[in-house]
Order: sequence, then C-alpha cells, then structure tokens
Amino acid sequence: MGSIELTAADGHKLAAWKAAPQGTPKGAIVVVQEIFGINSHIRAVADGFAGDGYLAIAPAFFDRVERGYETGYTPEDIAAGRERIGKLDWNNTLADLAAGIEAATEALGGNGKVGVVGYCWGGTVAWRAAARAQGLGTSVCYYGGGIGDFVAEKPNVPVLLHFGAKDTTPSPETGKEIERRYPQAEVHVYPGAGHGFNCDQRGSYDAESAKLARTRTVAFFDKHLAR
Repeated sequence: MGSIELTAADGHKLAAWKAAPQGTPKGAIVVVQEIFGINSHIRAVADGFAGDGYLAIAPAFFDRVERGYETGYTPEDIAAGRERIGKLDWNNTLADLAAGIEAATEALGGNGKVGVVGYCWGGTVAWRAAARAQGLGTSVCYYGGGIGDFVAEKPNVPVLLHFGAKDTTPSPETGKEIERRYPQAEVHVYPGAGHGFNCDQRGSYDAESAKLARTRTVAFFDKHLAR
C-alpha cells in the first residue's frame, strides 16, 4: 500500500494510491474518487479491494487543479469539491483514467483484466469510461450525480450501477432509464439509502445498503475480471 506516480498521455503527472493483494492478483480495479480527493475513505476502499484479491489503483484526478487535495465531508468541503470539479476538463479526466488503466495493466504483466469503480463524481466517470475507455473489462458506478447527462453513451463493457432510493443526484429514475435503454446493464436501487450511502464517514452512510452493494460489486468483478 502506498503512493505511486502516473503519467497521462499529455505528459501530466498525477499521484495515485496503489494497494496490492497478497499473492497473484485476480485482476485490477481503478478506483475513482468522490469530490473529496484521495482521502482516508478512498484509500480504505482501495485497500479493501486488495483484501479481496485485486490490485487497486486510485488516481488523484484533482491533481489537475490542486495537488494533494484531500478533505472530509463538511458542507464547506462539499462546496470546495464542486468548485474544483468545475475546473476539470473531461478529456483530461479520461486521460488520467487511461493512465490508471495502463498502470494497472502493466502491474498485471499484461495477464489479467482491469475494471473501474467510481463513487459520487467518480460514478459518472465510471459510466463514461464504460463507453469510452480502452482496455477496460467492466465498470461499477455508485450514485454518479452526472450520469443522467450522459445516459445516451452506450456502455461497451458489462456495467453495474447502484442508486439510493432517496437520492436526487442521481435519482432512481436515472437508473430506470438506463434499464430501459440498456437491458444488459445491472441496476440496483437501495430502499432508504441516499447519496453517498457507501461512505462510512458521511452522515448519509447506510451500513446495510453499503454491505449489500459491496457484496454485489465484488461478485460482479469476480464474474467479469477474475482469472
């Protein structure tokens, strides 16, 4: 477990958190952050996937705006994160994701599949990656607030999406629309859960929903990535 450096196609260098399992990885997962940077929660998420047998890499996407950015979950932190999102460019974000996929592929020695999982803002990144990223085996999206803006982008890999029934960004209706457009997508809505229900550092944390969503996520990766 520790920090590494990635290089995007345009030469931009960004930090990333890397977590490796004991023994040979079953595959690799690129973890896409919320709007709070590569904070202790995201590092713990990556470490958790390593515990499940996967190599995990969490790129610091906000390095494009502010290096080393990391916050908690206060209203002020939320406002600051949204401000930084507004300064990001989608082409650069997808390039940084590609750097993570490349690093994960190299770490597997070219022998294994790479998936992506994203939370909050990262859920939208993961959705777009399913349609645009090269070298990707599957994508898991947790409550990506911007998914509704890109619902017409058809995924090219198996996708799993988690929505909270009490969420508004995205709303459960976005999940229903995805099911209508792409019957092959696996969509789950969690009763009683709101936005950010997976994060145990947020007031919206829902332990039961988070546990079930994670069980489904690991099973999905095992089905589509594990060698």
